[in-house]
Amino acid sequence: QVQLVESGGGLVQPGGSLRLSCAASTSIFSMGWYRQAPGKQRELVATITSGGSTNYADSVKGRFTISRDNAKNTVSLQMNSLKAEDTAVYYCNARGTFLQYWGQGTQVTVSS
Repeated sequence: QVQLVESGGGLVQPGGSLRLSCAASTSIFSMGWYRQAPGKQRELVATITSGGSTNYADSVKGRFTISRDNAKNTVSLQMNSLKAEDTAVYYCNARGTFLQYWGQGTQVTVSS
């Protein structure tokens, strides 16, 4: 019902920046980003509602900024001051009242 397409992943040096983008096929109330490193559970990074309310994981607070364009059904994640521990596959997430959807994921690698 809802398709999510992520873009913007890649390789960046520690301290660098990267911007992820996710395009949804339709509008959804809440959108966000999760990440999963090898051998670890998928964890919440940041979420944002259609009204602009945001929530961040403590590990990224102050470094990452989530935003969305409701007219275009897109959500972005600006990642600054990247650390090696930010390395993971980042997944776009969209959820409504009863259903949630996941993108295929985009790799973010932070390394010297």
